[in-house]
Amino acid sequence: MNMLKIIGVTFLMGLFVASCAPRLKSNGNHGLPPGQVKKVTGAKSAKNYAPGHNK
Repeated sequence: MNMLKIIGVTFLMGLFVASCAPRLKSNGNHGLPPGQVKKVTGAKSAKNYAPGHNK
């Protein structure tokens, strides 16, 4: 019974730590701002790379 408690507490602590881990948010630009992506791709406008832009 004691071993079952240890396993249960370890499992719950693992879930707690995993739920508190930071989540990375990607906009598809590999972390670059829209103007820098525009320079890399050679586009004329950074509007297509801005967040929230729906074409």
